[in-house]
Amino acid sequence: MKYLFLLLSYIAIGQQVKNVDFIRSCGKLMLNTQEKSISGEVVYEFKVLKAVDTIIIDAVNMSFEDVTLNGKAITTKNTSKALQLISSFKRGNYKLRFNYKAVPKQALYFVGDFVAGGDSQIPSQIWTQGQGRYTSNWYPSFDDVNEKVIFNIEVSFDKKYEVASNGVLESKKQGLSETVWTYEMQKPMSSYLLMLGIGEYKIYKDVSKSNIPMEMYLEKLDSAKFETTYRDSKKIFYFLESKIGVKYPWKVYRQIPVRDFLYAGMENTSATIFSSRYVVDTVGFADRSYTNVNAHELAHQWFGDLITAESGKHHWLQEGFATYYALLAEKELKGEDYFYGKMYESAQQIKYASRTDTIPILNEKASSLSFYQKGAWALFVLENAIGEKAFDKAVQSYLKKHQFQNVTTEDFFTEIRKVSDYDLQLFSKVWLEDYVFNTQQANDLLLKNKMIQLLFQVDEMKLDSLSRKEDFFRKILIADVSIVVKKAIINQLKIESWSNKQALFEAAMSTNDLELRQYTAALTPKITEEFRTQYESLLNDKSYQMQELALFNLWRNFPAERINYLEQSKDWMGFNDYNLRTLWLSLALSTSDYIQDKKPLVDELIQYSSPQFEAITRQNALEKLISFKIINDEVLINLVKATTHHMWQFSKFGRDTIRKMLKEEAMKTSFEHILPALNEAEKFQLTRLLKEL
Repeated sequence: MKYLFLLLSYIAIGQQVKNVDFIRSCGKLMLNTQEKSISGEVVYEFKVLKAVDTIIIDAVNMSFEDVTLNGKAITTKNTSKALQLISSFKRGNYKLRFNYKAVPKQALYFVGDFVAGGDSQIPSQIWTQGQGRYTSNWYPSFDDVNEKVIFNIEVSFDKKYEVASNGVLESKKQGLSETVWTYEMQKPMSSYLLMLGIGEYKIYKDVSKSNIPMEMYLEKLDSAKFETTYRDSKKIFYFLESKIGVKYPWKVYRQIPVRDFLYAGMENTSATIFSSRYVVDTVGFADRSYTNVNAHELAHQWFGDLITAESGKHHWLQEGFATYYALLAEKELKGEDYFYGKMYESAQQIKYASRTDTIPILNEKASSLSFYQKGAWALFVLENAIGEKAFDKAVQSYLKKHQFQNVTTEDFFTEIRKVSDYDLQLFSKVWLEDYVFNTQQANDLLLKNKMIQLLFQVDEMKLDSLSRKEDFFRKILIADVSIVVKKAIINQLKIESWSNKQALFEAAMSTNDLELRQYTAALTPKITEEFRTQYESLLNDKSYQMQELALFNLWRNFPAERINYLEQSKDWMGFNDYNLRTLWLSLALSTSDYIQDKKPLVDELIQYSSPQFEAITRQNALEKLISFKIINDEVLINLVKATTHHMWQFSKFGRDTIRKMLKEEAMKTSFEHILPALNEAEKFQLTRLLKEL
């Protein structure tokens, strides 16, 4: 009966969109940083299209007061998952008003301690993530993506912070201690695209070629990283508008980096939130640029925000399109070989995954690889089959016809049929309804590119002796050829003895190609004395990933040179996750004759494991502390704190690590000893793990 009830509930929610049309929502919001709560007054304007007796607003674990309909009290029921409005609703227009409060467990996140004058090294932030977790955890709204609403948000908050939301900033009124920001949208959107982003930011303003205001946020301490973080943003914007052929659909575009974000980025309507790991300097740009995420999330402003897939079955209409158009933008920036190289790499991933992944694209349970990469491949096949001009025309018509609405795959196909007689039934069966990757058709498209032709030529030489292909390989490694081809050569050399492949590895390392040097170095964990000098040159490469790899491998291979390597790298910090600093500390602590007083180093490494830092920094530090058996109460407390973090990867790391440590009886006593120092959530997690024994 439980399952039948759930099914009926979903049917009822789906039916509501047909019977009731929510038009506009105005929310006046306040956030309590100590309670980690959100509250305020919300007004909804809606139209009843067909008489109903119950209307549902999704609201997870919220409390409500002063609920009125057209100025009069109304009967309600709070199920802890939804607010039900109970009345004899006749056709007509209505205005609903209520006050609410929530302490969200997900979708709205408070990062930092928000203590005035506190010594936290993470600037305090508040941000939202609605997709997959639902906005209804922090704002009474609609989990059904087919209910599109015009949202206007007003937020009162501490005046030292900047507050971002969707749409145009209509007003900013500053009081003695708080500022009131008022944001307004002009067009409707699905609730999961509603957002808040709050932090101590500096806002950099620009204008696109089509006169759309562009606002790019950075934490004030990262001002020197503006150019490298947002490099090519205007070019990407211009390319996507030109290629898509439909003007950017909103009045403004914001981009906001946040700490400990759950994903790479999220395309909230008119405002992308992205992970602070992409805030990089000149050196970091070579390893971890924001370019692809930037293009992907911007493409979603059309594919996902302007039009939204009707259900999970058609999710590829968002992710496949965003992935494909992001690659087209990168093709514009980096060239055709780069584009074909990425398409080749994704084809290899899809083929490998299809051995076990048997769910096709047109299925709500399809994998991310299917929705994103295989979806992009489907569009690549389609565009090449009907021609770029016809494809672009169909996409433009599709977007204009269904703007601010929900769509299905058939809606897209309808526009394709208007410009081409291509067999879409067969196309759908092969690319959307079958999990098998059509390797032959993919290769036919890839081989139009000369670089791919060379790659296939290299691949055909796998079984040849090294003596037959050595000269050919050397010429390619030092030539101006795509990294994809060079990686294929290095991969073929894995099975060769060092004496046979040394000359080719040295040729690869002698180039200025950072990616090739790093790839080659990663496959050389054991370094010979003859190769040491050349390998040491990697320490000077403008790449934090390369420096991390080279420092560790050199330190491990040449004990007599460890102090020299540590001296050379003692001031390195690396990315904003301190990857080089935490590595250096762990190596310095493991070098017996380097620095007599190691306590300051231990204290610093332990500090990096604390909540003052982002999850990736904390995990790096904890891994090294535990590996080197530098364990005290503070380390154990920081490890337990990881288990309550909102990032599932980090919390899982915490739980799994504690489970391994608890296999030692002495560690059980140590963990029991710290229980009084933990808060209730942390005690619950540790007690549960202790009971597993």
